[in-house]
Amino acid sequence: MPFNPELCRNESEVESKLIVQYLLPQLGYTPDTWHQEVAVGSIRLDFLAFAAQVIPFVLDANSPLSVVMEAKHPKKNLNHHVPRLRHYLTSLNVRYGLLTNGKEIRIYQKLQTDIQLVFQCSGKEVETKLDNIKSLIGKESLKEGQVIDKPEVQVTENNLNFETKREHSMKIIAVYHNKGGVGKTTTVVNLAAAIRKKGKRVLVIDLDSQANTTFATGLVKFDDEISDNIKDNYVYHILRSIELDTISEIARKSSFTNPEIDVIPSHINLMKTETELNGLRSSQASLLYKLKEVEDKYDIVIIDTPPSLNLFAFIALVTSDYLIIPSDLKPFANQGLTNVKEYIKQDINPFRKNLLNKPPIKILGVLPCKIATFQKFVEHTLPKQILAITERYNLPVIDTVIYQREELAKCLEQVQQIGDLEIPDPRSVFEYKPHGDSAKEFELLAIEVLQKIGI
Repeated sequence: MPFNPELCRNESEVESKLIVQYLLPQLGYTPDTWHQEVAVGSIRLDFLAFAAQVIPFVLDANSPLSVVMEAKHPKKNLNHHVPRLRHYLTSLNVRYGLLTNGKEIRIYQKLQTDIQLVFQCSGKEVETKLDNIKSLIGKESLKEGQVIDKPEVQVTENNLNFETKREHSMKIIAVYHNKGGVGKTTTVVNLAAAIRKKGKRVLVIDLDSQANTTFATGLVKFDDEISDNIKDNYVYHILRSIELDTISEIARKSSFTNPEIDVIPSHINLMKTETELNGLRSSQASLLYKLKEVEDKYDIVIIDTPPSLNLFAFIALVTSDYLIIPSDLKPFANQGLTNVKEYIKQDINPFRKNLLNKPPIKILGVLPCKIATFQKFVEHTLPKQILAITERYNLPVIDTVIYQREELAKCLEQVQQIGDLEIPDPRSVFEYKPHGDSAKEFELLAIEVLQKIGI
């Protein structure tokens, strides 16, 4: 039966009428050689078809070639979905990807870390162009192809949180802005969760006396001072002495995301210790010293910082290799960027060079965060705001945008009922709404960050 794109009125009908009923059979795929709604870590594929059946299916150097097929609503602009397809193909080592909204059909080929458009036609032309499509992604054509890149990922049905290669030393990232309320804690905990789901070993350090990250990672289970089990073992104890209190002794397992993440908690009492720690010269370098002792235990360390220019912000920035500056791009946050730049230039980098013999901290970029989702704002105002960061403040801007969504707030507000008590039980956005837009955004942020730091 010929395909009629006019019969596809929504995404579900593009999947069923174009892909399942027409393309897959025409390209030679039998039901035992394709899979629908395949979950690989935080990635969710609409369709994954293999040139030969493999149970469990594996994407590695010895596996048959495969093709990802992604269906969109007929009114969707396919250009907006190309970056995500690129992420799928390069992350999973899949050579070809088909992207369609029923009205248009595109095929992309993976070329190392990028993808290239190799075929395009309208839905009405699909019958006359079928031989061209078969020559690229038909089952028999894929069997004759060869893997062109050395893969970095192996995936099986029983290994959804896939592991990536660990050939790099531990990287330390500070998340800092001296303006509060810009999404710093949200960025720290969900970026950590996203990176952990990519197989990286992650440590989160809370250096803010407000302890928002400690709350957000679910470590605060007490409701009075007597039950407080953090005040005697938190980040202060790491900073007070080079000899005492190792990272391994203070770090706690947090199940706010799965797999678990290690967290060095903070406490409201931290603000009382600043004068004491300022009097200890070793406090400025003690965190760096102790992290070196566990550099084989973690791939990534993410440090949450206070929105100020105090000792704890200083320690975070002299310790870290990289800096992410979350910002809502509003005027006050933008004005604060000047303070951040001057602080790094005048205080942080000289200390790193003269006393620690470390290179300048590398700014990964300003992260657009808590951004409104109104269409007119996103299309017209947001691009101007982003351009202003590069032109006015001469700072790089991270490509990924984290929009202000209800799911981001609600995931950190979850509670657990124990008897008559409601105990905070925050979740990462990946546990609260794994297929939501926020989870997709943080997944893309993790990919971008790992690429920028060379992992």
